[in-house]
Amino acid sequence: MEHGPPRSPNKLPQACSLKSQASPVPESIEQFSEEVRRGERFAFGENWRGFLATVDDARIAAAKRAFCEMLECSSLAGKSFLDAGSGSGLFSLVARRLGARVHSFDYDPTAVECTMELRRRFSPDEKPWTIERGSVLDELYLRTLGQFDVVHSWGVLHHTGDMHTAMNLIAPLVKPDGGKLFIAIYNDQGRRSRIWRAVKKAYCRLPRPLKPLVLLPAAAWLWTPSLILDCVNLQPFHSWRNYSRERGMSPWHDIIDWVGGLPFEVAKPEEIFEFYRQRGFTLCKLVTVGGRLGNNQFVFQRGPVT
Repeated sequence: MEHGPPRSPNKLPQACSLKSQASPVPESIEQFSEEVRRGERFAFGENWRGFLATVDDARIAAAKRAFCEMLECSSLAGKSFLDAGSGSGLFSLVARRLGARVHSFDYDPTAVECTMELRRRFSPDEKPWTIERGSVLDELYLRTLGQFDVVHSWGVLHHTGDMHTAMNLIAPLVKPDGGKLFIAIYNDQGRRSRIWRAVKKAYCRLPRPLKPLVLLPAAAWLWTPSLILDCVNLQPFHSWRNYSRERGMSPWHDIIDWVGGLPFEVAKPEEIFEFYRQRGFTLCKLVTVGGRLGNNQFVFQRGPVT
């Protein structure tokens, strides 16, 4: 067993982080585009735009079930909800349908457009839903937002390029004395995570026509075991066809999101727990991937749980 220097209790491991040379704050759309062109950042919004074509009432219902199960709620009536890194806007829409006043933002300008499009399609007359471009690393911007009953940032903080700072800056946005923080962070798999980081870098740096050279083998690696098991159980493609039932997501768009997702950082569940415990949060619910690839999900409450 190898032993390294002790970690600071306020720091998460940086072995799998990608330190982009780009500024974290959204100074211009041109700057964002340049980060993508250099292969330092994945264009999440482009992938979400493709996902929007699959969104229907069934997907929204599945997302709502998953959301309510994690937050252990059936309504957000009278509550304020912040979607930090709204992506497609699906969970902002879920929060609106549960009655919350919603504020959505994303660093990716196309993701902002996707959230606006989802609002137009499924919630055109809803006024208490603000959508804008912003960065979870922009402290001055975050200070303008106020505090919220629920802060949601699912699969976002590990894609900022500075996960530790993002986790720290998002904490004060949660209302004290009972506000909830719902986040999902990639599981640290050690060497495997470092390999996936290399795959992501290769994918993002290839020109578009050559990206399938990385994407298709990665997709086969990710999905072949499940598809073989389906065949053994005499249910071919059962896992693929029923994938959307978990959170309303699309398997193909999630593959693209995973393979391309830069910046990329990871953490062990206990590290996330300790980080927020030191900042006055109490863990309410934890769903892990059991040491495998994927997101560990956390719901924290700011202050003690009564």
